Amino acid sequence: MSEPITLTDENFAKEVLESNVPVLVDFWAVWCGPCRMVAPVVEALATEYEGRAKVAKLDVDNAQKTASEYGIRSIPTLLIFKGGKVADQVIGAVPKKQIVEKLDAVLAN
Repeated sequence: MSEPITLTDENFAKEVLESNVPVLVDFWAVWCGPCRMVAPVVEALATEYEGRAKVAKLDVDNAQKTASEYGIRSIPTLLIFKGGKVADQVIGAVPKKQIVEKLDAVLAN
């Protein structure tokens, strides 16, 4: 079983921007209720997409520089990166199906 990668301001470029596979990044915070609702889905996707995509979590309180660079205003925000650029996004606590559809679309391109 694969775990989401924990991102920081220091490892963000290496793990996300320089990745050779798409990366789903969950921008979240410990105090955020909707973030806790999405967390099990993000953890499941880490296992389901192992080898095809990376799944990572970035605590906006601990990595304010990166969160600010990507204009994260509300959490949870899920950004899907491909080739070092944002390919798609999901904002808010949404059903797993909606996240999977967007991730699959990015993988297909």
